[in-house]
Amino acid sequence: MDLGRIRALDPITVTDQPRDAGVLIPIVERADGDYLLFTKRSDDLGKHPGQMSFPGGGREPGDADIEATALREAFEEIGLAPEEVEVITRIDDIRTITEYAVTPVVARIPDRTYKPDEREVAAVVVVAVDDLLDDENYEVERRDHPEYGEVVVHYFHVDDYTIWGATARILVQFLELTTDWRAPDKMDREDRIA
Repeated sequence: MDLGRIRALDPITVTDQPRDAGVLIPIVERADGDYLLFTKRSDDLGKHPGQMSFPGGGREPGDADIEATALREAFEEIGLAPEEVEVITRIDDIRTITEYAVTPVVARIPDRTYKPDEREVAAVVVVAVDDLLDDENYEVERRDHPEYGEVVVHYFHVDDYTIWGATARILVQFLELTTDWRAPDKMDREDRIA
């Protein structure tokens, strides 16, 4: 992965949603390559149960900024202490159908075992970037949404996990900025925030 391109990005900021959220895109470096850390959400959660996601969540009044939100949530969800995190930059905000403006914060984290908060996180999953770049593990579909019209939905299937929805939209931009991979069927950059 080349993080130079991501550092040069002037990210799009979404300001028209009633709620803000911050997520961490955690990069784990290993001898055999780069990996990304995801969480599998608990089946008991009211929103997006069982889905794969990046650590993160809604901004709270005590958070200094959206980066602080992502770091606080990562600590609460998997025990990643803020002082362990090397924040690199952020990428484009996205809008979600649940009316959040989500800010993805890119960071390097240590390669260690993380302990999930069982109320929120069923599993911590570390996925090789090479597996995410394998077109055999990727699919896309177009859906008609009653409010937004035609939308593109990305899916990454690795092992027994499927990454889709808002997390996959964030992942597509991250991979396109840091590697030579391109989604075979994708949205324009401006469409990502719609």
